[in-house]
Amino acid sequence: MFRTLGFTAIAVTLTAASALADEPDGLILPPGFHASIVADGTGLTGARHLAFGPNGDLYVSTGGGTGKAGTDTIALHLDAKHKADKIEHFGTVCCATGIRVYKGALYVASPTTIYRYKLSSALVPTGAPDVIVSGMDATGDVTHAIAFDPKGNLYVAVNGTPGPCVNAAKVGIRPCPTLATRAGIWKFDGTKTDQKFPDDGEQYATGIRSMEAMDWSVQTGALYGVTQGRDGTHRAYPELVSADDDDNIGDEMHRITKGTNMGWPYTYYDGARHMRLTGPEYGGDNKTPADASVYDTPTMVFFSKRISPMDLTFYNGTKFPAKYRGGAFIPARGSNGPQPPSGPGYNVLFVPIDRNGDVKPVEIFADGFAGPKPEDRSLARAVYRPVGTAVGPDGALYVVDSLKARIWRISYGN
Repeated sequence: MFRTLGFTAIAVTLTAASALADEPDGLILPPGFHASIVADGTGLTGARHLAFGPNGDLYVSTGGGTGKAGTDTIALHLDAKHKADKIEHFGTVCCATGIRVYKGALYVASPTTIYRYKLSSALVPTGAPDVIVSGMDATGDVTHAIAFDPKGNLYVAVNGTPGPCVNAAKVGIRPCPTLATRAGIWKFDGTKTDQKFPDDGEQYATGIRSMEAMDWSVQTGALYGVTQGRDGTHRAYPELVSADDDDNIGDEMHRITKGTNMGWPYTYYDGARHMRLTGPEYGGDNKTPADASVYDTPTMVFFSKRISPMDLTFYNGTKFPAKYRGGAFIPARGSNGPQPPSGPGYNVLFVPIDRNGDVKPVEIFADGFAGPKPEDRSLARAVYRPVGTAVGPDGALYVVDSLKARIWRISYGN
Protein backbone atom coordinates (compact mmCIF):
# COMPACT_ATOMS: atom_id res chain seq x y z
CA MET A 1 0.00 0.00 0.00
CA PHE A 2 1.28 3.46 -0.83
CA ARG A 3 1.28 6.17 1.79
CA THR A 4 2.85 9.60 1.83
CA LEU A 5 3.62 11.29 5.10
CA GLY A 6 4.29 14.88 6.00
CA PHE A 7 5.73 16.15 9.24
CA THR A 8 3.33 18.88 10.16
CA ALA A 9 0.62 18.63 12.78
CA ILE A 10 -1.31 16.05 10.76
CA ALA A 11 -0.53 13.01 8.66
CA VAL A 12 -0.61 13.61 4.94
CA THR A 13 -2.85 11.68 2.60
CA LEU A 14 -2.64 11.45 -1.16
CA THR A 15 -5.39 13.08 -3.20
CA ALA A 16 -5.90 11.69 -6.69
CA ALA A 17 -6.45 14.18 -9.50
CA SER A 18 -9.69 14.00 -11.46
CA ALA A 19 -10.33 14.75 -15.10
CA LEU A 20 -12.86 17.34 -16.22
CA ALA A 21 -12.45 16.72 -19.95
CA ASP A 22 -10.41 14.65 -22.36
CA GLU A 23 -6.81 15.85 -22.44
CA PRO A 24 -3.99 15.18 -24.91
CA ASP A 25 -2.13 11.90 -24.34
CA GLY A 26 -4.77 10.89 -21.81
CA LEU A 27 -3.43 13.21 -19.10
CA ILE A 28 -5.56 13.46 -15.98
CA LEU A 29 -5.79 16.93 -14.41
CA PRO A 30 -7.80 18.61 -11.64
CA PRO A 31 -11.08 20.28 -12.63
CA GLY A 32 -10.58 23.56 -14.47
CA PHE A 33 -7.11 22.66 -15.78
CA HIS A 34 -6.33 21.78 -19.37
CA ALA A 35 -3.24 20.60 -21.25
CA SER A 36 -1.93 21.33 -24.72
CA ILE A 37 1.14 20.09 -26.58
CA VAL A 38 3.90 22.67 -26.92
CA ALA A 39 6.37 20.45 -28.77
CA ASP A 40 6.09 16.81 -29.86
CA GLY A 41 9.71 15.99 -29.11
CA THR A 42 11.05 16.37 -32.64
CA GLY A 43 14.55 17.81 -32.39
CA LEU A 44 14.54 17.65 -28.59
CA THR A 45 16.37 14.36 -27.97
CA GLY A 46 17.65 14.08 -24.41
CA ALA A 47 15.44 16.89 -23.04
CA ARG A 48 15.78 17.18 -19.28
CA HIS A 49 14.92 20.48 -17.59
CA LEU A 50 13.23 23.75 -18.60
CA ALA A 51 13.73 27.49 -18.05
CA PHE A 52 12.01 30.55 -19.52
CA GLY A 53 13.94 33.56 -20.78
CA PRO A 54 12.83 37.18 -20.31
CA ASN A 55 11.27 37.23 -23.81
CA GLY A 56 9.16 34.16 -23.14
CA ASP A 57 11.50 31.84 -25.06
CA LEU A 58 11.81 28.37 -23.58
CA TYR A 59 15.26 26.81 -23.00
CA VAL A 60 15.82 23.07 -22.58
CA SER A 61 18.81 21.29 -21.08
CA THR A 62 19.78 17.98 -22.66
CA GLY A 63 21.55 14.76 -21.81
CA GLY A 64 20.65 14.21 -18.19
CA GLY A 65 24.29 14.28 -17.13
CA THR A 66 24.91 10.83 -18.60
CA GLY A 67 27.69 11.82 -20.99
CA LYS A 68 25.89 9.85 -23.71
CA ALA A 69 23.24 12.18 -25.12
CA GLY A 70 22.98 15.89 -25.71
CA THR A 71 25.93 18.13 -26.53
CA ASP A 72 24.10 21.44 -26.56
CA THR A 73 21.22 23.48 -25.20
CA ILE A 74 17.93 23.92 -27.05
CA ALA A 75 15.91 27.11 -27.52
CA LEU A 76 12.21 27.14 -28.43
CA HIS A 77 10.27 30.15 -29.63
CA LEU A 78 6.59 29.91 -28.77
CA ASP A 79 3.87 31.46 -30.91
CA ALA A 80 0.74 33.23 -29.69
CA LYS A 81 -0.93 29.85 -29.10
CA HIS A 82 2.01 28.63 -26.97
CA LYS A 83 3.24 26.20 -29.64
CA ALA A 84 6.89 25.86 -30.55
CA ASP A 85 7.25 27.37 -34.02
CA LYS A 86 11.04 27.54 -34.00
CA ILE A 87 13.61 25.21 -32.42
CA GLU A 88 17.34 25.89 -32.45
CA HIS A 89 20.33 24.18 -30.87
CA PHE A 90 23.29 26.16 -29.60
CA GLY A 91 26.53 25.78 -27.67
CA THR A 92 28.50 22.65 -26.88
CA VAL A 93 27.64 22.12 -23.22
CA CYS A 94 27.56 18.34 -22.93
CA CYS A 95 25.14 16.43 -20.79
CA ALA A 96 23.51 19.39 -19.09
CA THR A 97 21.00 19.00 -16.28
CA GLY A 98 20.38 22.07 -14.14
CA ILE A 99 19.23 25.14 -16.08
CA ARG A 100 18.05 28.52 -14.72
CA VAL A 101 17.53 32.09 -15.90
CA TYR A 102 18.74 34.79 -13.51
CA LYS A 103 18.80 38.52 -14.30
CA GLY A 104 18.46 37.98 -18.02
CA ALA A 105 21.17 35.33 -18.30
CA LEU A 106 20.91 31.58 -18.86
CA TYR A 107 22.85 29.32 -16.51
CA VAL A 108 23.53 25.74 -17.61
CA ALA A 109 25.16 22.98 -15.54
CA SER A 110 27.44 20.40 -17.18
CA PRO A 111 29.09 17.56 -15.22
CA THR A 112 32.11 19.73 -14.30
CA THR A 113 31.10 23.34 -14.94
CA ILE A 114 28.35 25.94 -14.52
CA TYR A 115 28.13 28.20 -17.59
CA ARG A 116 26.34 31.51 -18.14
CA TYR A 117 24.98 32.65 -21.50
CA LYS A 118 24.04 36.31 -21.94
CA LEU A 119 20.57 36.56 -23.46
CA SER A 120 19.29 39.28 -25.77
CA SER A 121 16.28 39.81 -28.01
CA ALA A 122 17.58 36.98 -30.22
CA LEU A 123 16.37 33.44 -29.57
CA VAL A 124 19.89 32.00 -29.44
CA PRO A 125 22.81 33.57 -27.53
CA THR A 126 25.50 34.79 -29.92
CA GLY A 127 28.55 34.87 -27.68
CA ALA A 128 30.55 32.18 -25.92
CA PRO A 129 29.36 31.40 -22.39
CA ASP A 130 31.11 32.64 -19.27
CA VAL A 131 32.45 30.06 -16.84
CA ILE A 132 30.90 30.69 -13.44
CA VAL A 133 32.11 27.59 -11.54
CA SER A 134 34.47 24.87 -12.76
CA GLY A 135 36.31 21.89 -11.31
CA MET A 136 33.55 19.52 -10.22
CA ASP A 137 34.27 15.79 -10.41
CA ALA A 138 33.44 14.30 -13.83
CA THR A 139 32.93 10.74 -12.55
CA GLY A 140 29.91 8.96 -11.10
CA ASP A 141 26.59 10.77 -10.77
CA VAL A 142 27.32 14.13 -12.41
CA THR A 143 23.85 15.66 -12.52
CA HIS A 144 23.60 19.07 -10.86
CA ALA A 145 20.47 20.88 -9.72
CA ILE A 146 21.01 24.65 -9.47
CA ALA A 147 18.99 27.45 -7.85
CA PHE A 148 19.27 31.16 -7.04
CA ASP A 149 18.19 33.18 -4.04
CA PRO A 150 17.06 36.82 -4.40
CA LYS A 151 20.56 38.07 -3.48
CA GLY A 152 22.20 36.34 -6.44
CA ASN A 153 23.69 33.42 -4.55
CA LEU A 154 23.98 30.31 -6.70
CA TYR A 155 23.32 26.93 -5.06
CA VAL A 156 24.78 23.84 -6.74
CA ALA A 157 23.87 20.28 -5.73
CA VAL A 158 26.78 17.86 -6.12
CA ASN A 159 25.59 14.27 -5.82
CA GLY A 160 27.30 11.52 -3.89
CA THR A 161 28.36 8.14 -5.19
CA PRO A 162 25.57 5.70 -6.15
CA GLY A 163 26.36 3.18 -3.43
CA PRO A 164 27.30 3.50 0.25
CA CYS A 165 30.71 4.69 1.39
CA VAL A 166 32.37 1.41 2.41
CA ASN A 167 35.77 -0.29 2.50
CA ALA A 168 36.68 -3.63 0.92
CA ALA A 169 34.98 -5.46 3.80
CA LYS A 170 31.73 -3.50 3.16
CA VAL A 171 32.12 -1.66 6.44
CA GLY A 172 31.15 1.99 6.40
CA ILE A 173 33.97 4.54 6.36
CA ARG A 174 33.62 7.36 8.89
CA PRO A 175 34.19 10.13 8.10
CA CYS A 176 33.20 9.35 4.54
CA PRO A 177 35.76 11.13 2.31
CA THR A 178 33.11 11.74 -0.35
CA LEU A 179 31.44 14.32 1.89
CA ALA A 180 34.36 16.72 1.51
CA THR A 181 33.71 17.47 -2.15
CA ARG A 182 30.43 15.70 -3.00
CA ALA A 183 27.06 14.67 -1.53
CA GLY A 184 26.16 18.23 -0.63
CA ILE A 185 25.09 21.69 -1.75
CA TRP A 186 27.64 24.42 -2.38
CA LYS A 187 26.92 28.15 -2.44
CA PHE A 188 28.66 30.50 -4.89
CA ASP A 189 28.37 34.09 -6.07
CA GLY A 190 26.09 33.74 -9.09
CA THR A 191 27.46 36.90 -10.73
CA LYS A 192 31.18 36.16 -10.46
CA THR A 193 33.12 34.35 -13.20
CA ASP A 194 35.95 31.80 -13.02
CA GLN A 195 35.21 30.45 -9.55
CA LYS A 196 36.85 27.13 -8.68
CA PHE A 197 35.06 24.26 -7.00
CA PRO A 198 35.16 23.79 -4.06
CA ASP A 199 37.59 26.44 -2.85
CA ASP A 200 35.66 29.52 -3.98
CA GLY A 201 32.36 28.27 -2.64
CA GLU A 202 30.82 27.52 0.73
CA GLN A 203 29.57 24.06 1.63
CA TYR A 204 26.00 24.99 2.52
CA ALA A 205 24.47 21.56 3.25
CA THR A 206 25.54 17.93 3.25
CA GLY A 207 24.26 14.35 3.25
CA ILE A 208 22.58 13.99 -0.17
CA ARG A 209 22.86 10.75 -2.12
CA SER A 210 21.24 12.26 -5.21
CA MET A 211 19.29 15.48 -5.68
CA GLU A 212 18.01 16.76 -9.02
CA ALA A 213 15.04 18.65 -7.55
CA MET A 214 15.93 21.98 -5.94
CA ASP A 215 14.41 25.47 -5.97
CA TRP A 216 14.25 28.65 -3.89
CA SER A 217 10.88 29.50 -2.33
CA VAL A 218 10.14 33.20 -2.62
CA GLN A 219 7.18 32.78 -0.30
CA THR A 220 9.10 31.25 2.62
CA GLY A 221 12.54 32.69 1.79
CA ALA A 222 14.24 29.30 1.92
CA LEU A 223 15.90 26.69 -0.26
CA TYR A 224 14.13 23.35 -0.74
CA GLY A 225 15.30 20.10 -2.28
CA VAL A 226 14.13 16.51 -2.71
CA THR A 227 16.66 13.73 -2.27
CA GLN A 228 16.47 10.30 -3.87
CA GLY A 229 16.70 7.55 -1.28
CA ARG A 230 19.08 4.62 -1.34
CA ASP A 231 18.30 1.52 -3.43
CA GLY A 232 18.99 -2.19 -3.02
CA THR A 233 19.19 -2.28 0.78
CA HIS A 234 17.16 -5.49 1.06
CA ARG A 235 19.29 -7.12 -1.64
CA ALA A 236 22.50 -6.22 0.19
CA TYR A 237 21.25 -6.92 3.73
CA PRO A 238 18.30 -9.37 3.52
CA GLU A 239 18.84 -10.52 7.10
CA LEU A 240 18.25 -6.97 8.36
CA VAL A 241 16.00 -5.19 5.87
CA SER A 242 12.92 -6.87 4.40
CA ALA A 243 11.59 -6.07 0.94
CA ASP A 244 8.76 -4.10 2.54
CA ASP A 245 11.21 -2.18 4.71
CA ASP A 246 13.24 -1.39 1.58
CA ASP A 247 10.12 0.03 -0.07
CA ASN A 248 9.64 2.28 2.97
CA ILE A 249 13.02 3.98 2.50
CA GLY A 250 11.87 7.36 1.32
CA ASP A 251 12.68 10.10 -1.14
CA GLU A 252 12.86 13.10 1.21
CA MET A 253 11.86 16.74 0.78
CA HIS A 254 13.86 19.15 2.96
CA ARG A 255 13.78 22.82 3.82
CA ILE A 256 17.49 23.50 3.61
CA THR A 257 19.41 26.05 5.67
CA LYS A 258 23.11 26.50 6.28
CA GLY A 259 24.47 23.35 7.91
CA THR A 260 21.54 21.07 7.07
CA ASN A 261 22.60 17.41 7.16
CA MET A 262 20.29 15.09 5.19
CA GLY A 263 21.92 11.91 6.43
CA TRP A 264 23.69 10.16 3.53
CA PRO A 265 25.63 7.84 3.71
CA TYR A 266 25.30 7.19 7.42
CA THR A 267 21.51 7.01 7.63
CA TYR A 268 18.26 6.50 5.73
CA TYR A 269 14.69 7.55 6.48
CA ASP A 270 11.91 5.01 7.09
CA GLY A 271 8.73 6.73 5.94
CA ALA A 272 6.39 4.18 7.50
CA ARG A 273 7.88 4.43 10.97
CA HIS A 274 8.72 8.17 10.78
CA MET A 275 12.30 7.38 11.82
CA ARG A 276 15.78 8.10 10.59
CA LEU A 277 17.80 4.89 10.98
CA THR A 278 21.51 4.16 10.95
CA GLY A 279 22.65 2.41 7.78
CA PRO A 280 23.71 -1.26 8.01
CA GLU A 281 27.22 -0.33 6.88
CA TYR A 282 27.57 1.72 10.07
CA GLY A 283 26.23 -0.90 12.48
CA GLY A 284 22.52 -0.21 12.01
CA ASP A 285 19.98 -3.00 12.50
CA ASN A 286 16.95 -1.35 10.83
CA LYS A 287 15.56 -0.62 14.29
CA THR A 288 17.74 1.88 16.14
CA PRO A 289 17.12 5.58 15.42
CA ALA A 290 19.98 7.77 14.27
CA ASP A 291 20.91 10.84 16.33
CA ALA A 292 18.07 13.31 15.71
CA SER A 293 20.24 16.21 16.87
CA VAL A 294 22.60 15.70 13.93
CA TYR A 295 20.29 14.96 11.00
CA ASP A 296 17.45 16.99 9.53
CA THR A 297 13.85 15.79 9.68
CA PRO A 298 12.22 15.91 6.23
CA THR A 299 9.24 18.16 5.61
CA MET A 300 7.78 15.41 3.40
CA VAL A 301 8.63 11.77 2.65
CA PHE A 302 7.56 9.89 -0.49
CA PHE A 303 7.95 6.11 -0.17
CA SER A 304 6.86 2.64 -1.30
CA LYS A 305 9.27 2.31 -4.21
CA ARG A 306 11.47 5.26 -5.01
CA ILE A 307 9.57 7.72 -7.20
CA SER A 308 12.62 9.50 -8.72
CA PRO A 309 11.75 13.16 -8.07
CA MET A 310 13.49 14.95 -10.94
CA ASP A 311 12.73 18.65 -10.50
CA LEU A 312 11.18 21.15 -8.11
CA THR A 313 9.31 24.27 -9.21
CA PHE A 314 7.61 26.73 -6.90
CA TYR A 315 4.51 28.36 -8.33
CA ASN A 316 5.00 32.13 -8.15
CA GLY A 317 2.38 32.95 -10.79
CA THR A 318 -1.14 34.28 -10.32
CA LYS A 319 -3.14 32.32 -12.92
CA PHE A 320 -3.71 29.18 -10.87
CA PRO A 321 -6.20 29.09 -7.97
CA ALA A 322 -4.98 30.47 -4.65
CA LYS A 323 -4.22 27.04 -3.17
CA TYR A 324 -1.39 26.55 -5.67
CA ARG A 325 0.39 29.85 -5.11
CA GLY A 326 3.69 29.37 -3.33
CA GLY A 327 3.41 25.58 -3.48
CA ALA A 328 5.82 23.12 -5.11
CA PHE A 329 5.39 21.08 -8.28
CA ILE A 330 7.54 17.93 -8.44
CA PRO A 331 7.75 15.74 -11.57
CA ALA A 332 8.22 12.15 -10.38
CA ARG A 333 9.76 10.09 -13.19
CA GLY A 334 8.95 6.82 -11.44
CA SER A 335 10.94 3.78 -10.40
CA ASN A 336 12.82 1.75 -12.99
CA GLY A 337 10.95 -1.28 -11.65
CA PRO A 338 7.17 -1.73 -11.54
CA GLN A 339 5.45 1.09 -9.64
CA PRO A 340 2.44 0.55 -7.37
CA PRO A 341 -0.81 0.82 -9.40
CA SER A 342 -1.57 4.25 -7.94
CA GLY A 343 0.25 7.00 -6.08
CA PRO A 344 3.38 9.00 -6.88
CA GLY A 345 5.60 8.04 -9.78
CA TYR A 346 5.06 8.70 -13.48
CA ASN A 347 3.16 11.87 -12.62
CA VAL A 348 3.53 15.47 -11.43
CA LEU A 349 2.95 16.02 -7.73
CA PHE A 350 1.91 19.18 -5.92
CA VAL A 351 2.96 19.98 -2.35
CA PRO A 352 1.04 22.92 -0.80
CA ILE A 353 3.28 25.07 1.40
CA ASP A 354 1.98 28.12 3.29
CA ARG A 355 3.83 31.31 4.19
CA ASN A 356 4.99 29.80 7.48
CA GLY A 357 6.55 26.87 5.67
CA ASP A 358 3.93 24.41 6.88
CA VAL A 359 3.41 21.56 4.43
CA LYS A 360 -0.09 20.29 3.65
CA PRO A 361 -1.19 16.99 2.06
CA VAL A 362 0.54 16.16 -1.21
CA GLU A 363 -1.62 15.75 -4.32
CA ILE A 364 -1.20 14.10 -7.68
CA PHE A 365 -1.60 17.15 -9.91
CA ALA A 366 -1.07 15.61 -13.37
CA ASP A 367 -1.34 11.88 -14.03
CA GLY A 368 -1.64 9.49 -16.97
CA PHE A 369 1.83 10.04 -18.44
CA ALA A 370 2.70 6.34 -18.35
CA GLY A 371 -0.53 5.21 -20.03
CA PRO A 372 -4.12 4.32 -19.16
CA LYS A 373 -3.48 1.00 -17.40
CA PRO A 374 -1.96 0.41 -13.94
CA GLU A 375 0.63 -1.94 -15.46
CA ASP A 376 1.85 0.92 -17.68
CA ARG A 377 3.57 2.38 -14.62
CA SER A 378 6.88 0.67 -15.34
CA LEU A 379 9.99 1.41 -17.37
CA ALA A 380 9.15 -1.36 -19.85
CA ARG A 381 5.68 0.00 -20.67
CA ALA A 382 5.54 3.72 -19.87
CA VAL A 383 4.74 6.03 -22.79
CA TYR A 384 6.06 9.16 -21.04
CA ARG A 385 8.03 9.95 -17.87
CA PRO A 386 7.88 13.56 -16.60
CA VAL A 387 11.27 14.99 -15.63
CA GLY A 388 11.22 18.79 -15.85
CA THR A 389 8.84 21.61 -14.96
CA ALA A 390 8.81 25.40 -15.29
CA VAL A 391 6.27 28.17 -14.85
CA GLY A 392 5.92 30.32 -17.95
CA PRO A 393 5.34 34.09 -18.10
CA ASP A 394 1.72 33.22 -18.96
CA GLY A 395 1.33 31.58 -15.53
CA ALA A 396 0.98 28.07 -16.97
CA LEU A 397 3.01 25.04 -15.88
CA TYR A 398 5.19 23.47 -18.57
CA VAL A 399 6.23 19.81 -18.30
CA VAL A 400 8.78 17.82 -20.32
CA ASP A 401 9.20 14.05 -20.50
CA SER A 402 12.43 12.07 -20.80
CA LEU A 403 11.40 9.30 -23.20
CA LYS A 404 10.16 11.27 -26.22
CA ALA A 405 10.99 14.80 -25.06
CA ARG A 406 7.35 15.89 -25.42
CA ILE A 407 6.48 19.20 -23.76
CA TRP A 408 3.01 20.06 -22.41
CA ARG A 409 1.49 23.33 -21.22
CA ILE A 410 -0.97 22.98 -18.33
CA SER A 411 -3.16 26.04 -17.83
CA TYR A 412 -6.16 26.93 -15.73
CA GLY A 413 -9.38 28.05 -17.33
CA ASN A 414 -8.05 28.30 -20.93
